[in-house]
Amino acid sequence: MKGIILSGGTATRLFPLTATTSKQLLPVYDRQMIFYPLNTLIKAGIKDILIIVAPEHSGQYLNLLGSIFEKYDIRIDFKVQKLPKGLAEAFVLGEEFIDKGNVAMILGDNIFEDDFSTDIKNFKSGGKIFAKKVPDPERYGVVKFDENNKAVEIVEKPENWISDYAIPGLYIFDNRVSDAAKNVTPSERGEKEITSLHNYYLEKGELEVSTFSGAWLDAGTFDTLLEAGNIVKEKEIYKKFDPIIDKAILEFNEELKAIAKKRLI
Repeated sequence: MKGIILSGGTATRLFPLTATTSKQLLPVYDRQMIFYPLNTLIKAGIKDILIIVAPEHSGQYLNLLGSIFEKYDIRIDFKVQKLPKGLAEAFVLGEEFIDKGNVAMILGDNIFEDDFSTDIKNFKSGGKIFAKKVPDPERYGVVKFDENNKAVEIVEKPENWISDYAIPGLYIFDNRVSDAAKNVTPSERGEKEITSLHNYYLEKGELEVSTFSGAWLDAGTFDTLLEAGNIVKEKEIYKKFDPIIDKAILEFNEELKAIAKKRLI
């Protein structure tokens, strides 16, 4: 199983905060946002992770994550995406990285209270996504279930109500996903929508959709960024990180302090 974190984009809703750095490098309580999706993948035992970044922020990601996990046998690679072309485009950019394996992709601004390690570890083939009941489903890709709780329809930002279940930014696919993504026709806004891939597997009868009830934080506005930090503290999500991440951050902090002291001498 490989892991991809999609962490590009311009995040214009967070200007001026994102005028100088990537949204996913902004702090959420006691660490940068990017560590939360990293935790989802690392807790599931994933050792090879590709982070897709915008060119103007690539150096910042390299400074933070370039070697932080090396001693723990976790490899972080980076891929520059010059222009955002939709979530499904990540599987085209990551085709060589995915190779013949399966892949779990998570959006860099999605924070979950739930632990999806078992879902990721037990995945065999096809596709698996998740769904959570929300008050504003029109903002998301939405899945409709039948009376047996089986997914029967998936629509991106539906104009008419079909369901209260939104699809968050965690997707697990087999290696057919790259070829499927290549064949996705861009939507009216010129992007390859991730829902096209969901429907690709749904039409084959190979898509599993699981619901969950824990907190799902999409830190894309000032209010949701603040809310994310508050919920991480209140629910003590910051205490539920894989020990590897906590150790790596502590070591990184000590290294920075040592460098700072030398500069003062």
